[in-house]
Amino acid sequence: MTKWDDKQKEQKEQKIRLNKFLSEAGVCSRREADALIEKGLVLVDGHPAETGMKVSADQQITVDGKPVVWEEEEILLAVYKPRGVVCTTVSQFGEKTIVDLVHYPKRIYPIGRLDKNSEGLILMTNQGEIVNQILKSSNYHEKEYLVSVQKPLTEEFLNQMRSGIPILDTVTRPCTAEQLGETRFRIILTQGLNRQIRRMCEYCGYRVQRLKRVRVMNIQLGNLRAGEYRQVLGKELEELKKMLAEPVNKKGNP
Repeated sequence: MTKWDDKQKEQKEQKIRLNKFLSEAGVCSRREADALIEKGLVLVDGHPAETGMKVSADQQITVDGKPVVWEEEEILLAVYKPRGVVCTTVSQFGEKTIVDLVHYPKRIYPIGRLDKNSEGLILMTNQGEIVNQILKSSNYHEKEYLVSVQKPLTEEFLNQMRSGIPILDTVTRPCTAEQLGETRFRIILTQGLNRQIRRMCEYCGYRVQRLKRVRVMNIQLGNLRAGEYRQVLGKELEELKKMLAEPVNKKGNP
């Protein structure tokens, strides 16, 4: 059993915040849990839940009238999200969600997001702790993308991307950017700002025409086709857990 597994077991046994409980139970992300609580859709022992309250696994918790059952099975899927699909559990504007696309028989939700017009690898799980560890910006976990833009690349553009771009009241971390063709490049990031690559390109006078994520940490998109998914198991899963348990590399330059 790894340190990551020990942490999972410990968290299941103690009293924790309700939004974290719903995340760990595979219902939704913590942010979405808070929204459900505010809407009055979460009950604890028959009473409306309150934001920030703590609960334990022996309490009766329902979401929109459905009992929350702690799922012991560890589920982690690698999914090829096509363009036009949104990475949410519930559609707000009638769009097709990643949950609709996968239609998995057990409750799972995406780890992070790819914007609607982007495609490629998205991980889905019912394990809240793995979500938190992968998404935590301070952990510097790598995400790799293939990007096509509307005009020929220059070395000046690539150097700008590598060095850091001022967007969203910050400067992006140093990263790897490698030219693959006249208008195509590979980029490896260790952070996940909103629409980060598109904003970085726009700052440099470029417009993204196609954006495809091909790797998250050690998990590769591989031969999956748009709309397909596979389970992350065996050595691949163990390697991921090992990476999550390792000390953080703060160099920020893959």
